[in-house]
Amino acid sequence: MISDSQIDLTSLKNRAKDIVDKLNLPALRLDLEKLTVESGQPGLWTDEAYAKDVMSRMAGVRDSIESTERLMADLQSLEELLEMSKISEDESLNRDIKILYETLQRSVEKTELLTFLSGTYDSSEAVFSVKAGQGGTEAMDWASMLSRMYTRFFEKRGWSYETVEYSPGEEVGIKSVTYIVHGRFSYGYLKNEKGTHRLVRQSPFNADKLRQTSFAGVDVTPLLPEEAEVEIRDEDIEFEASRSSGAGGQNVNKVSTAVRIKHLPSGIVVECQTQRYQDANRKIAMQILKSKLWEIQEAKRQEELNKIKGSATIASWGHQIRSYVLHPYKLVKDLRTEYEETNPDSVLDGNLDGFIESELKYFAS
Repeated sequence: MISDSQIDLTSLKNRAKDIVDKLNLPALRLDLEKLTVESGQPGLWTDEAYAKDVMSRMAGVRDSIESTERLMADLQSLEELLEMSKISEDESLNRDIKILYETLQRSVEKTELLTFLSGTYDSSEAVFSVKAGQGGTEAMDWASMLSRMYTRFFEKRGWSYETVEYSPGEEVGIKSVTYIVHGRFSYGYLKNEKGTHRLVRQSPFNADKLRQTSFAGVDVTPLLPEEAEVEIRDEDIEFEASRSSGAGGQNVNKVSTAVRIKHLPSGIVVECQTQRYQDANRKIAMQILKSKLWEIQEAKRQEELNKIKGSATIASWGHQIRSYVLHPYKLVKDLRTEYEETNPDSVLDGNLDGFIESELKYFAS
């Protein structure tokens, strides 16, 4: 029989109950019912972007419900096995209990992360950008490596994404790229990745293989819903159309489909070039602009709160948040949470779960 010191069932049940209370399962089930009805409307796909949003939210809500229900069912199974073990001397039963207990611990930790995502737009999709810092070819190559790392992470999480702006490097890599990441809670999971990322390595562009330090910036904002209260006046917008320069078929270079929008009061410039039609590019560009203006409003609000509370500064564009060292040793370290891994190749292949989880716990504390 397994002892109580080996299986802390009470603690596990309390944590699971806390998860269920915070996620509000009845409300999630109601949301799923509404989204299911909405997804079956005949005219849904006349607006493809809206349809994708509905389907993505429905899949996300369903996943939250199923993972929580599976957690509760596994807890029930563990209780039953523990009761059986009191009257049985079957060693295989003890082995099954240990396996289920360890599985449940991991499930609780994973599901608990959702309870940290309680911000206004944490459940939203994300506008995600990578931009090369100063340093020419080295920085543009590093920006390309970062972009690949994140798109691999998106894929591992089952999120789809679309490129809305892409500026290639002069020789290699990229100057900048912007994605819309489709996935419930994608903004909540990614928001703390915002900031400056530093790479240290032997330069592949120098015959002497000198040690080189490069920088690239990550920016993350929520993709705001139509009803979000962010005022954009027509007279504050400067609009420009041009021919798209990226891939996209014969149509791309013949018709002025790419758009560039400048918000005059803030100086924010947004470009979108990847859709086939100018109206579609303009709609996406305005969504991104809306998200960036919301971010400015939120930063001002947070600054006022920090003055009152004396809170520490959160991650932002100008703050270095993580170092990726490939030479003379191998280490990836988050400078805020102190979380680190010694396999940079794995991290650069999109295995970011450890960093993301440590961020959520750090900023929730």
